[in-house]
Amino acid sequence: QVQLAESGGGLVQAGRSLNLSCAASGRILSINIMGWYRQAPGKQRELVATMTSSGTTNYADSVKGRFTISRDNAKNTAFLQMNSLSPEDTADYYCNAGVRSRWDEGSRAYWGQGTQVTVSL
Repeated sequence: QVQLAESGGGLVQAGRSLNLSCAASGRILSINIMGWYRQAPGKQRELVATMTSSGTTNYADSVKGRFTISRDNAKNTAFLQMNSLSPEDTADYYCNAGVRSRWDEGSRAYWGQGTQVTVSL
């Protein structure tokens, strides 16, 4: 099994920054893509940012220029640096990873438990 543990959420004022971390552990042969998603109250979960093992990134339009995703492949960890936060960024943030645990199987998607980010005026 694989576990994803997020950290770094909290309450912050608008305009400030937060840095989220996601550490994957367990039976891991390789991780192709790692990413961050968020779900605001009453809304569907949406993509925030993803990054492949080779460094290709993808961002939601709403966070481009403000958020930066990065990875430490050796430590199976992903980060999300969030700058210029606004109340619209308030949500539960979830880490997602495509993990290959066996050579005779393909990758499987795993989710973390989520970390809450609240941005106040």
